[in-house]
Amino acid sequence: MSVTHASAPPAGPHDTTPAPPARAPRRNRSGIWRTAGFHLSAGLLSALWLLPIALVLVTSTRSFDDVAAHGVGSLPHSFTLDGFRQAWVDGGQQRALINSLLVTVPTVLLSLLLASTAAFALSRYDLPLRRTLLLLMLGGNLLPPQILLVPVSKLSEMLGLYDSLYALIGVQVGFGVGFYVFVLHGFMRAIPSEIQQAAVIDGAGPWQIYTRIIMPLAKPAMAALSALSFTWIFNDLLWAITVLRTDSQMPITASLIGLQGQYVSMWNVIAAGSVIAAAPTVVVFLKFQRHFVAGLNLGAVK
Repeated sequence: MSVTHASAPPAGPHDTTPAPPARAPRRNRSGIWRTAGFHLSAGLLSALWLLPIALVLVTSTRSFDDVAAHGVGSLPHSFTLDGFRQAWVDGGQQRALINSLLVTVPTVLLSLLLASTAAFALSRYDLPLRRTLLLLMLGGNLLPPQILLVPVSKLSEMLGLYDSLYALIGVQVGFGVGFYVFVLHGFMRAIPSEIQQAAVIDGAGPWQIYTRIIMPLAKPAMAALSALSFTWIFNDLLWAITVLRTDSQMPITASLIGLQGQYVSMWNVIAAGSVIAAAPTVVVFLKFQRHFVAGLNLGAVK
Protein backbone atom coordinates (compact mmCIF):
# COMPACT_ATOMS: atom_id res chain seq x y z
CA MET A 1 0.00 0.00 0.00
CA SER A 2 1.59 3.25 -1.18
CA VAL A 3 1.01 6.66 0.26
CA THR A 4 0.98 9.65 -2.06
CA HIS A 5 1.68 13.15 -0.76
CA ALA A 6 -0.21 16.07 -2.09
CA SER A 7 1.98 18.31 -4.17
CA ALA A 8 1.62 22.07 -4.33
CA PRO A 9 -0.45 23.22 -7.25
CA PRO A 10 1.53 24.75 -10.09
CA ALA A 11 1.63 28.51 -10.20
CA GLY A 12 -0.81 29.92 -12.62
CA PRO A 13 -0.09 32.56 -15.21
CA HIS A 14 -1.73 35.26 -13.02
CA ASP A 15 0.03 34.30 -9.77
CA THR A 16 1.74 37.47 -8.43
CA THR A 17 3.14 36.02 -5.20
CA PRO A 18 6.77 37.27 -4.93
CA ALA A 19 9.48 34.68 -4.60
CA PRO A 20 11.46 34.68 -1.33
CA PRO A 21 14.73 36.65 -1.67
CA ALA A 22 17.86 34.60 -2.12
CA ARG A 23 20.29 34.80 0.74
CA ALA A 24 23.85 35.84 -0.05
CA PRO A 25 26.37 33.17 0.70
CA ARG A 26 28.19 33.61 3.96
CA ARG A 27 31.51 33.35 2.17
CA ASN A 28 30.78 36.36 -0.03
CA ARG A 29 29.85 38.45 3.01
CA SER A 30 33.02 37.49 4.87
CA GLY A 31 35.07 38.26 1.76
CA ILE A 32 33.53 41.71 1.53
CA TRP A 33 34.33 42.41 5.16
CA ARG A 34 37.91 41.21 4.72
CA THR A 35 38.36 43.41 1.66
CA ALA A 36 36.90 46.42 3.45
CA GLY A 37 39.12 45.80 6.46
CA PHE A 38 42.20 45.49 4.25
CA HIS A 39 41.48 48.75 2.41
CA LEU A 40 40.75 50.53 5.67
CA SER A 41 43.99 49.32 7.24
CA ALA A 42 45.98 50.17 4.12
CA GLY A 43 44.40 53.63 4.02
CA LEU A 44 45.26 54.31 7.66
CA LEU A 45 48.84 53.14 7.17
CA SER A 46 49.19 55.27 4.04
CA ALA A 47 47.84 58.31 5.87
CA LEU A 48 50.24 57.66 8.76
CA TRP A 49 53.12 57.34 6.29
CA LEU A 50 52.21 60.49 4.36
CA LEU A 51 51.55 62.63 7.43
CA PRO A 52 55.22 63.61 8.03
CA ILE A 53 55.66 64.38 4.33
CA ALA A 54 52.59 66.62 4.34
CA LEU A 55 53.87 68.34 7.49
CA VAL A 56 57.20 69.11 5.83
CA LEU A 57 55.50 70.43 2.69
CA VAL A 58 53.18 72.67 4.66
CA THR A 59 55.99 73.93 6.90
CA SER A 60 58.15 74.78 3.90
CA THR A 61 55.50 77.18 2.58
CA ARG A 62 54.95 79.02 5.89
CA SER A 63 56.72 82.15 7.03
CA PHE A 64 59.12 82.20 9.96
CA ASP A 65 56.83 84.50 11.96
CA ASP A 66 53.92 82.10 11.48
CA VAL A 67 55.92 79.08 12.62
CA ALA A 68 57.41 80.97 15.58
CA ALA A 69 54.04 82.30 16.73
CA HIS A 70 51.86 79.21 16.29
CA GLY A 71 54.31 76.29 16.32
CA VAL A 72 55.37 73.76 13.73
CA GLY A 73 52.37 71.46 14.17
CA SER A 74 49.71 74.17 13.93
CA LEU A 75 47.57 74.98 10.95
CA PRO A 76 49.22 77.36 8.49
CA HIS A 77 48.35 81.06 8.67
CA SER A 78 50.57 82.18 5.82
CA PHE A 79 51.89 81.08 2.43
CA THR A 80 55.28 82.06 1.09
CA LEU A 81 58.12 80.56 -0.93
CA ASP A 82 60.77 82.66 0.78
CA GLY A 83 62.05 79.59 2.63
CA PHE A 84 62.93 77.95 -0.70
CA ARG A 85 64.80 81.06 -1.81
CA GLN A 86 66.81 81.19 1.39
CA ALA A 87 67.66 77.49 1.23
CA TRP A 88 68.47 77.61 -2.49
CA VAL A 89 70.59 80.77 -2.54
CA ASP A 90 71.73 81.65 0.96
CA GLY A 91 71.91 78.08 2.24
CA GLY A 92 73.98 76.77 -0.69
CA GLN A 93 71.46 74.18 -1.84
CA GLN A 94 71.97 75.12 -5.47
CA ARG A 95 75.65 74.21 -5.50
CA ALA A 96 75.05 71.15 -3.34
CA LEU A 97 72.38 69.84 -5.73
CA ILE A 98 74.75 70.27 -8.67
CA ASN A 99 77.42 68.32 -6.77
CA SER A 100 74.97 65.52 -6.06
CA LEU A 101 74.01 65.25 -9.71
CA LEU A 102 77.66 65.38 -10.80
CA VAL A 103 78.28 62.38 -8.56
CA THR A 104 75.07 60.43 -9.00
CA VAL A 105 74.58 60.45 -12.77
CA PRO A 106 78.11 59.31 -13.76
CA THR A 107 78.15 56.78 -10.92
CA VAL A 108 74.88 55.18 -12.01
CA LEU A 109 75.94 55.00 -15.66
CA LEU A 110 79.42 53.66 -14.93
CA SER A 111 78.21 51.18 -12.30
CA LEU A 112 75.50 49.71 -14.51
CA LEU A 113 77.86 49.52 -17.50
CA LEU A 114 80.47 47.60 -15.54
CA ALA A 115 77.88 45.45 -13.78
CA SER A 116 76.02 44.54 -16.97
CA THR A 117 79.18 43.47 -18.79
CA ALA A 118 80.38 41.43 -15.82
CA ALA A 119 76.96 39.83 -15.33
CA PHE A 120 76.79 39.02 -19.05
CA ALA A 121 80.12 37.23 -18.96
CA LEU A 122 79.37 35.36 -15.73
CA SER A 123 75.87 34.28 -16.74
CA ARG A 124 76.25 33.43 -20.42
CA TYR A 125 79.71 31.83 -20.53
CA ASP A 126 81.29 28.98 -18.60
CA LEU A 127 84.10 30.93 -16.97
CA PRO A 128 86.38 29.37 -14.35
CA LEU A 129 85.64 30.33 -10.75
CA ARG A 130 82.55 32.28 -11.72
CA ARG A 131 80.66 31.23 -8.59
CA THR A 132 83.59 32.25 -6.46
CA LEU A 133 83.64 35.66 -8.12
CA LEU A 134 79.92 36.09 -7.49
CA LEU A 135 80.30 35.14 -3.85
CA LEU A 136 83.18 37.58 -3.45
CA MET A 137 81.13 40.39 -4.99
CA LEU A 138 78.16 39.59 -2.79
CA GLY A 139 80.33 39.17 0.30
CA GLY A 140 81.81 42.63 -0.19
CA ASN A 141 78.34 44.12 0.14
CA LEU A 142 77.73 42.25 3.39
CA LEU A 143 80.55 44.06 5.16
CA PRO A 144 79.37 46.98 7.30
CA PRO A 145 80.67 50.22 5.77
CA GLN A 146 81.67 51.60 9.17
CA ILE A 147 84.71 49.32 9.36
CA LEU A 148 85.94 50.62 5.99
CA LEU A 149 85.74 54.35 6.67
CA VAL A 150 89.36 54.79 7.74
CA PRO A 151 90.87 52.57 4.98
CA VAL A 152 88.84 54.33 2.30
CA SER A 153 89.82 57.75 3.62
CA LYS A 154 93.51 56.81 3.76
CA LEU A 155 93.39 55.25 0.29
CA SER A 156 91.83 58.36 -1.23
CA GLU A 157 94.59 60.46 0.36
CA MET A 158 97.30 58.18 -1.02
CA LEU A 159 95.80 58.39 -4.51
CA GLY A 160 95.55 62.17 -4.31
CA LEU A 161 91.76 62.13 -4.70
CA TYR A 162 90.76 63.18 -1.21
CA ASP A 163 88.25 66.05 -1.01
CA SER A 164 87.20 65.68 -4.65
CA LEU A 165 84.10 64.41 -6.35
CA TYR A 166 86.19 61.81 -8.18
CA ALA A 167 86.91 60.11 -4.88
CA LEU A 168 83.21 59.93 -4.05
CA ILE A 169 82.40 58.57 -7.51
CA GLY A 170 85.07 55.87 -7.16
CA VAL A 171 83.80 54.82 -3.74
CA GLN A 172 80.19 54.64 -4.88
CA VAL A 173 81.11 52.61 -7.95
CA GLY A 174 83.32 50.24 -5.99
CA PHE A 175 80.73 49.48 -3.34
CA GLY A 176 77.77 49.23 -5.73
CA VAL A 177 79.02 47.12 -8.62
CA GLY A 178 79.00 43.87 -6.65
CA PHE A 179 75.32 44.07 -5.78
CA TYR A 180 74.35 45.15 -9.30
CA VAL A 181 76.27 42.22 -10.80
CA PHE A 182 74.51 39.80 -8.47
CA VAL A 183 71.06 41.12 -9.45
CA LEU A 184 71.72 41.31 -13.19
CA HIS A 185 73.29 37.85 -13.16
CA GLY A 186 69.97 36.39 -12.04
CA PHE A 187 68.06 38.13 -14.84
CA MET A 188 70.52 37.34 -17.61
CA ARG A 189 70.90 33.74 -16.57
CA ALA A 190 67.15 33.18 -16.95
CA ILE A 191 67.22 34.25 -20.62
CA PRO A 192 66.86 31.11 -22.79
CA SER A 193 70.17 29.92 -24.19
CA GLU A 194 68.52 29.11 -27.54
CA ILE A 195 68.36 32.84 -28.30
CA GLN A 196 72.10 33.18 -27.90
CA GLN A 197 72.77 30.01 -29.87
CA ALA A 198 70.65 31.29 -32.76
CA ALA A 199 72.60 34.55 -32.75
CA VAL A 200 75.91 32.65 -32.80
CA ILE A 201 74.71 30.63 -35.80
CA ASP A 202 73.90 33.91 -37.57
CA GLY A 203 77.47 35.07 -36.99
CA ALA A 204 76.99 37.37 -34.00
CA GLY A 205 79.94 37.90 -31.70
CA PRO A 206 79.92 38.43 -27.92
CA TRP A 207 79.62 42.22 -28.21
CA GLN A 208 76.69 41.97 -30.62
CA ILE A 209 74.98 39.42 -28.39
CA TYR A 210 75.46 41.71 -25.40
CA THR A 211 74.23 44.91 -27.07
CA ARG A 212 71.51 43.61 -29.39
CA ILE A 213 70.05 40.63 -27.52
CA ILE A 214 70.85 40.50 -23.81
CA MET A 215 70.65 44.18 -22.96
CA PRO A 216 67.22 44.77 -24.62
CA LEU A 217 65.84 41.75 -22.79
CA ALA A 218 67.32 42.97 -19.49
CA LYS A 219 65.82 46.45 -19.86
CA PRO A 220 63.31 46.04 -16.96
CA ALA A 221 66.09 44.96 -14.62
CA MET A 222 68.34 47.82 -15.74
CA ALA A 223 65.53 50.33 -15.21
CA ALA A 224 64.78 49.02 -11.74
CA LEU A 225 68.44 49.12 -10.76
CA SER A 226 68.78 52.61 -12.22
CA ALA A 227 66.00 53.93 -10.00
CA LEU A 228 67.34 52.15 -6.92
CA SER A 229 70.96 53.13 -7.46
CA PHE A 230 70.05 56.76 -8.15
CA THR A 231 68.13 56.89 -4.88
CA TRP A 232 70.87 55.20 -2.86
CA ILE A 233 73.71 57.29 -4.24
CA PHE A 234 71.84 60.59 -4.19
CA ASN A 235 70.76 60.10 -0.57
CA ASP A 236 74.12 58.84 0.68
CA LEU A 237 75.70 60.77 3.53
CA LEU A 238 78.28 58.43 5.07
CA TRP A 239 80.76 58.27 2.19
CA ALA A 240 80.31 61.96 1.40
CA ILE A 241 81.49 63.10 4.80
CA THR A 242 84.26 60.45 4.71
CA VAL A 243 86.09 61.51 1.54
CA LEU A 244 85.01 65.17 1.33
CA ARG A 245 85.92 68.07 3.57
CA THR A 246 85.28 71.36 1.75
CA ASP A 247 81.77 72.79 1.97
CA SER A 248 81.78 73.66 -1.74
CA GLN A 249 82.26 69.96 -2.60
CA MET A 250 79.51 68.60 -0.34
CA PRO A 251 76.41 66.96 -1.88
CA ILE A 252 72.85 67.81 -0.96
CA THR A 253 72.60 65.42 2.00
CA ALA A 254 75.66 66.84 3.73
CA SER A 255 74.51 70.34 2.89
CA LEU A 256 71.31 69.73 4.86
CA ILE A 257 73.39 69.30 8.01
CA GLY A 258 75.04 72.66 7.39
CA LEU A 259 71.67 74.19 6.62
CA GLN A 260 70.32 73.03 9.96
CA GLY A 261 73.31 74.54 11.72
CA GLN A 262 72.96 77.79 9.82
CA TYR A 263 69.20 78.16 10.32
CA VAL A 264 68.84 76.63 13.78
CA SER A 265 65.24 77.54 14.57
CA MET A 266 63.99 78.54 11.10
CA TRP A 267 62.06 75.36 10.45
CA ASN A 268 60.50 76.69 7.27
CA VAL A 269 63.95 77.05 5.65
CA ILE A 270 65.06 73.60 6.86
CA ALA A 271 61.83 72.05 5.58
CA ALA A 272 62.28 73.81 2.23
CA GLY A 273 65.81 72.42 1.97
CA SER A 274 64.49 68.92 2.70
CA VAL A 275 61.92 69.27 -0.09
CA ILE A 276 64.62 70.40 -2.52
CA ALA A 277 66.79 67.42 -1.54
CA ALA A 278 63.93 64.93 -1.99
CA ALA A 279 62.59 66.28 -5.28
CA PRO A 280 65.11 64.64 -7.69
CA THR A 281 64.62 61.15 -6.29
CA VAL A 282 60.85 61.52 -6.48
CA VAL A 283 61.08 62.64 -10.11
CA VAL A 284 63.34 59.72 -11.01
CA PHE A 285 61.06 57.20 -9.32
CA LEU A 286 57.97 58.57 -11.08
CA LYS A 287 59.85 58.50 -14.39
CA PHE A 288 60.95 54.87 -13.99
CA GLN A 289 57.89 53.67 -12.08
CA ARG A 290 56.50 51.53 -14.88
CA HIS A 291 59.86 49.90 -15.60
CA PHE A 292 60.57 49.57 -11.90
CA VAL A 293 57.37 47.63 -11.24
CA ALA A 294 57.97 45.49 -14.34
CA GLY A 295 61.45 44.66 -13.11
CA LEU A 296 60.18 43.66 -9.69
CA ASN A 297 57.43 41.49 -11.18
CA LEU A 298 59.89 39.85 -13.55
CA GLY A 299 62.24 39.11 -10.67
CA ALA A 300 59.40 37.68 -8.59
CA VAL A 301 58.33 35.34 -11.42
CA LYS A 302 61.86 34.16 -12.03
